[in-house]
Amino acid sequence: MTNDKRKSSLTVHGVVEGACQPADVQPEMLSLRPEHLSEYVGQAEVVETLKIAIEAARMRREPLDHVLFHGPPGLGKTTLAHIIANEMGGSLTVTSGPALEKGGDLIGILTHLSRGDVLFVDEIHRVPKTVEEFLYPAMEDFAVDFVFDKGTHARSHRIRLEHFTLVGATTRVGLLSSPLRDRFGIFRSLDFYQESELVQISRRSAALLEMKMAPAAALELSRRSRGTPRIVNRLLKRVRDYAQVRADGAVSCDVVNAALLLEGVDEKGLTDLDRRYMKTIIDFYDGGPVGIEAIAATLQEETDTLVDVVEPYLLKTGMVLRTSSGRRAARSAYTHLGYAHQKKVI
Repeated sequence: MTNDKRKSSLTVHGVVEGACQPADVQPEMLSLRPEHLSEYVGQAEVVETLKIAIEAARMRREPLDHVLFHGPPGLGKTTLAHIIANEMGGSLTVTSGPALEKGGDLIGILTHLSRGDVLFVDEIHRVPKTVEEFLYPAMEDFAVDFVFDKGTHARSHRIRLEHFTLVGATTRVGLLSSPLRDRFGIFRSLDFYQESELVQISRRSAALLEMKMAPAAALELSRRSRGTPRIVNRLLKRVRDYAQVRADGAVSCDVVNAALLLEGVDEKGLTDLDRRYMKTIIDFYDGGPVGIEAIAATLQEETDTLVDVVEPYLLKTGMVLRTSSGRRAARSAYTHLGYAHQKKVI
């Protein structure tokens, strides 16, 4: 084949064609995240605060104040960071506290930010103290100071940064140092969602996934999702798989029950780990009180996993009580697990 013919063939197939092809603008993976505040469901007070702050920043033509979100995992902290970047028209850079091991890592990220960009730091409470020191002047003065050489040859140099917005997310706000926490202009807490809000999220996600789901199925799925959008979306995908293989794609209440039974999710949304956690308190420690380290050792799980993932929903529903002397199983935990003989029930 001659060079002219080869070039013509490639042009026909769109490989070297100058025009943008449909495949060039398609996302690599379908995202269920909303892109704008108008699409965001739930957390009404948080959304209203952000709407006012973003509108005011636009009117002044300034970057948004630094924002800190805290709450249990899966409630939309990362999604809100994406939305803030979209609403402000800036680029989003995502990192996490454990990933910033050295000050140079943070400086490299900060110096590449343009005016109005958003830096999202997940699990910001896990940023090392030596790195956290670089955040203070970056957040207040939009500059970073670092020292060259050592001893008598040491000299300091300041790098000016573009005005950016830092969005931090944490599941354990108590571990944040006061100097860092006080430098955030917007400080909001995210709480678990209501069933009606989760129904809206499940219906929206089902529409994006091109699923046909009965209203009763959406309600049942939402009722067993622990008040968490991330969980409702995860379970929705498992229900979709089950419906395609076992129910010709139709999602009914029975299909949801059967799919979640395979996932080990009971009628209250508790997983196998949740039930093992409560059974450990009741069977091994006579209902409590017991320390979290003892529970973690018995379950052979990490303490952080129990504190960040398991406990928030159990404490919210009142099945487990956290006291000064340790964790206790409440009466509802005994009832849910089917224990007839209840000792030391609260």
